Amino acid sequence: MDLGLTGRTALITGASAGIGAEIARVLAEEGCEVHLAARSKDRLEELAEQLRAEYGVRAHAHAVDLRSAEELAGLSEAVGAPDILVNNAGDVPAGTLDVVDEDLWRHAWELKVFGYINLTRLTYARMRERGHGVIVNVIGQAGERPTADYIAGGTGNAALMAFTRALGGRSWRDGIRVVGINPGPVATARITAMIEASDRFREMAGDMPFGRPAHPREIADMAAFLASDRSAYTTGTVVTIDGGVSVG
Repeated sequence: MDLGLTGRTALITGASAGIGAEIARVLAEEGCEVHLAARSKDRLEELAEQLRAEYGVRAHAHAVDLRSAEELAGLSEAVGAPDILVNNAGDVPAGTLDVVDEDLWRHAWELKVFGYINLTRLTYARMRERGHGVIVNVIGQAGERPTADYIAGGTGNAALMAFTRALGGRSWRDGIRVVGINPGPVATARITAMIEASDRFREMAGDMPFGRPAHPREIADMAAFLASDRSAYTTGTVVTIDGGVSVG
């Protein structure tokens, strides 16, 4: 399906690996100019070079700490007003309330929660001046059914779900759509290595819907569709891709 994204500009955070890198790849395949943001300069530049070579698009690497307000402002200034913003960066530890102390909790939320909110604030203002744009927040299924064993992550995801719905419920007045995706387990390189190396993880994967975690491409294709005019009447919505786990 041609999503009509050729020539549009996209900023993707957490783009050095996993879901973020796959979203960047799909958007480049669709003809977007892509801006890749994460801390790993070498990995970003390697991916940017691959995308330029494979798809003939412009690709830019931005090595930034998304926890830093100053670096976020610099990123926003460098990119300007993208047609598409994909908030994807996140690294929230597992653990119960007595395990995840305040410093660890705040450190995680500075990236996953406040990083999303602050970059959205900067980018939204630029999109509003231009009169159009799409913001896609990659959040996580743990926000659907929070558990005590992943309390910081589930609580943060629930907050970002509310943020997406609240902002997206009226962003159409500015010509902007705000949507979210809640992936369940995804076969990133780290998860795949764990499954291959451990009988326990292999057994757990076998018990997942369809006997496997989601492929990163399945998340990336949804992100591209939501960002396109094929989904032009969608805003304030969070799409869950977890094989039905959250409603099972």
